[in-house]
Formats: sequence, C-alpha cells, structure tokens
Amino acid sequence: MAKRDCYEVLGIDRSATEKEIKKAYKRLAMKYHPDRTKGDSALEEKFKELQSSYEILSTPQKRAAYDQYGHEGASQGRGGFGQADFGDQFGDIFGDIFGGGRRGGAQRPQQGSDLRYNMDLTLEEAVKGISKEIQIPTLVHCEQCNGSGAKTGTQAKTCGTCHGQGQVQMRQGFFAVNQTCPTCHGKGKIITDPCNKCHGEGRYQRSKTLSVKIPAGVDTGDRIRLSGEGEAGEHGAPAGDLYVQMNVRQHDVFVRDGDNLHCEVPISFTDAALGGEIEVPTLDGRVKLKISPETQTGRMYRMRNKGVKSVRSQTTGDLMCKVIVETPVKLSTKQCELLKEFDALCSSSSKKHKPKSDGFLKSFKTFFDDLAG
Repeated sequence: MAKRDCYEVLGIDRSATEKEIKKAYKRLAMKYHPDRTKGDSALEEKFKELQSSYEILSTPQKRAAYDQYGHEGASQGRGGFGQADFGDQFGDIFGDIFGGGRRGGAQRPQQGSDLRYNMDLTLEEAVKGISKEIQIPTLVHCEQCNGSGAKTGTQAKTCGTCHGQGQVQMRQGFFAVNQTCPTCHGKGKIITDPCNKCHGEGRYQRSKTLSVKIPAGVDTGDRIRLSGEGEAGEHGAPAGDLYVQMNVRQHDVFVRDGDNLHCEVPISFTDAALGGEIEVPTLDGRVKLKISPETQTGRMYRMRNKGVKSVRSQTTGDLMCKVIVETPVKLSTKQCELLKEFDALCSSSSKKHKPKSDGFLKSFKTFFDDLAG
C-alpha cells in the first residue's frame, strides 16, 4: 500500500515551521496514542504513521531529502536514520556505468546508522526529570579486532584484482566501463584471516544498557541526542547517534498544555454559594484554594507557578483549576424537604438569587415575542 504524504498525515502545509510541525505532532499524538485507543488496531496504525511522518519532517536533512525524492529519499538519507547519502548513491551508479563517479578509489567505510528509542514517561517523570536505564539492540565495534575485521596479529591485504582501487575496468570493443571489483566488493582490501568473533565484519550484534538522564520539563515530541551511541560504523568508522524520543502518557488528574496544567475540581453546593477553602492536588502535594462566594460551575481559578518548569527556560507555568459544582445525590426525606423550603424562599424573595436563570428566561421570552411580532 502506498505511503501517505507526511504533510497530509500531520495536517500541515509544506512550508510549516519546525514549531508548527512539533505542535501538530503533539496534538495528534495525544489523540491516537495507544493508551487512549484501547487496542484499536486501525488507530494504532495511524499512530505509527504519525510517528514515522514526524521523524522525517522534524529532521532537517531527512525533510530535505523527502521534499526532493519522497519516502524513498527519506529512508536512504543520512540526515536522520539512514545509512547512505544521495551523492554517494548516484556516484556509485554513474561510476559503474561510465567510469567516472563522484568518488575515486575504494569505498570508504560508512559511518554507523542513527537509532531511535521511544521512551514512555509518566507526567510526574516528565515534569520533575528522571534517569532511566534502557537496553538498545545494536551493532557494536568488535573489541577483539578493534573493528578491523582481521584476526589479531594480522591485517587486511590489498586486493590483487583491483590493486586497492575498488574498481576494475572492463573493455567492450571501443568502450571501457568501470565496475565495482567483484573480489573485494569495492573496498580495495581483502581479509584473508577474519576475526573469529565478528567473522570479518568489524562489528557484531549486541544489546547494550545505557543510562539516560531526562531533564525536567520535557514533553511529547522532545528528543534527546546521545552522540556516538548508535550503530558502530563499518571497519572502525565512527558510530551513529541515538535519539531518545519522549512520549508522555495520559494522566488521571491533569492535562498538560505547554507549561500549564489543567484539572477539574468538584466543590459542594454550599462552598459554591457561600465560598470557602478547599484542598486541590498539585504535582508537589495538596494546596489550599480559596473559593469566592457565589461561584458558578465552570469558573476557572489560576494557581501561579504550580504548573511545569520549562525545559528551555526558567519560567514555570500555572495550574488552572476548573470548579464543577456537584449536585447532591441520594438525599434523605428531610434533606429534600429542606431543599424545597430553600427553593421556595429564593423564589419568593424580591432579591435576585438566580441571575443566569432570570437572564435566560428573559431572552427566551424576547425570542418568542419577536417570532409572534
């Protein structure tokens, strides 16, 4: 099945900035994350498609390759997690056919591939920061041969077929065509006595454990780059990098919006009418919140500096508490009688106790009067 356009997946224009790309990803990641989709395979596939598109567009080199060559270009580009650049690829193609190419001589050992690790965090871990150990299956340099691929005490020999050039010339009538050496496969050297641990590759598969320090304030979509912790390069070439990508799981109480936190706080009818002081949760423990008299449901209270400390600055967000007036349930006969008595007192009083109801009834009457007229 053909892959969808990355910009279409994220719902952004091709001219979108890095900030717009990240914002779109965070919004959709919250919507399609497996914690919320509850095993829906179709939505899980959407989440994977979203991650893949963000990986491409959030890396400048891969985005440039994608814009020019599409998905195939992004999967091959060295800008993010591929292994070869386009200049090298086209150089090999034209060199084999016409004897030129962009590179001369034997192929250079390639740098190792970059890797990505998706790390799930709780909101508390993301806000306060944490150190976590992760296991990465990867290719590592063979310590026995020091990455050369040759057995200890020996070394690779110059290829006798191409004499170290990595290419051989084939004549066909008047034409001379250069081709990759079939003996050394373009490397220019041959390992006659390979290392018995890596079997001449200079690297081998191993799972390694790394300790990753997550700074306080990270959010979904943020990445940490660990230089040199990707796959080992060929025959002693430098290793790639490891990118640890953050995903903050949904919280039971708080919803994060940038550096601010939002939560809903239920309050009693009495506290809403008379005012009072209630306890509300924060990530640092419980704090007191003063409720004003005559508070209506849905009112928002701001608690300064009780949100998230930004990972990029020293500013701290706020905690936004939306109060919800809770209707009493399972009332006794006595309680029902008292409430009816209270309602009768409110209705008979000349004082306006129900501003929203009175305003609604007035608008309702005006609406029908206009229809009748």
